[in-house]
Amino acid sequence: MNYTRRNFIKGGTIAGVSALAMTEIVTSAFAEAKVGKVAIGQNNTLLFQGDSITDSGRKKDDPNPNNPSALGNGYAMFAGSELLFKYPEKSLKVYNKGISGNKVYQLAERWDADCLDLKPDVLSILIGVNDYWHKHDGHYNGTVAIYRNDFKALLERTKKALPNVKLIICEPFAVPDVKAVDKTWYPEFPEYQKAARDMAQAFDAAFIPFQSVFDKAVKSAPGAYWTGDGVHPSLAGAQLMAHAWGEVVKG
Repeated sequence: MNYTRRNFIKGGTIAGVSALAMTEIVTSAFAEAKVGKVAIGQNNTLLFQGDSITDSGRKKDDPNPNNPSALGNGYAMFAGSELLFKYPEKSLKVYNKGISGNKVYQLAERWDADCLDLKPDVLSILIGVNDYWHKHDGHYNGTVAIYRNDFKALLERTKKALPNVKLIICEPFAVPDVKAVDKTWYPEFPEYQKAARDMAQAFDAAFIPFQSVFDKAVKSAPGAYWTGDGVHPSLAGAQLMAHAWGEVVKG
């Protein structure tokens, strides 16, 4: 291959444009939502909580922070490793305690051990797609009202135990017309997304508009590029999520 300086510069320019396009996806998505910011302090403990999207194959018998296997192979690992890279002087501890299949009530059942006992300074929660998806498929008899009330109770319990915790609430998302996600998800699923946004506002939490991020991303590449089944992100989708997550934190 004749890899000349001209080709190198051309390739670098294309890569730069592509990276800029991805940044613009997130920037434009955030411009349309009230997201807030969370400051990362010295010796802070950060906790990612949620379902399989957060879990992403993490090694559950590893209780230690900052370990690659304990952080899984999804957005939590990408976002956490970026923080550890950017702020080595802060001595951060990053945990992932997501569990595949969880709905809000299942978070509540394990909340003492998997959240409150860790005393996180920053708590990020992505939960809700299973509260709808399992209902949609007939495996759960929940409603959006149950989701809203359970989420509210969980956050109240958290703030009571950890009054100074900084909250990040992530919007549950789905990419239409990719395998599991079809027209029957609508208009009900967006009601769960609204409930998550309402919780962020009620509890003064930073909010990550993942749905808007993915809606804009599919204009650059097909939905199946970002997610294999409409819900679980691909490698590119996980990186996209991590980039969006990083937009709400500051050193």
